[in-house]
Amino acid sequence: MPIEEICTITAKGQTTVPKAVRKALGLGYGSRIAFRIEDGAVTVHAADDSATDPALAPFLELLAREIKTRPEAIVPLPADLVGRIKRLTRDIDVDPDAPIEGDVGL
Repeated sequence: MPIEEICTITAKGQTTVPKAVRKALGLGYGSRIAFRIEDGAVTVHAADDSATDPALAPFLELLAREIKTRPEAIVPLPADLVGRIKRLTRDIDVDPDAPIEGDVGL
């Protein structure tokens, strides 16, 4: 069954996504939505954040600036540090797709 809700845009260009729409799209606090405009119509859907790391873009921007302005600062890890990292993580199994349990401080 189609859902149509009306909302108001504030002076700052903000709006509240109606509860019925949030529920239908499975959105909660902090969820992201994507807008698509095609042939004069707008569609809204839950954004696929599964491959998006919020820290990745700022890190890549920092790295690009450093490469451009201070290329001499970009150096490989020392071999002894690489060896130490490998030794310390040798028996650790990591599933990057597993949910993170507990509180996370960044």
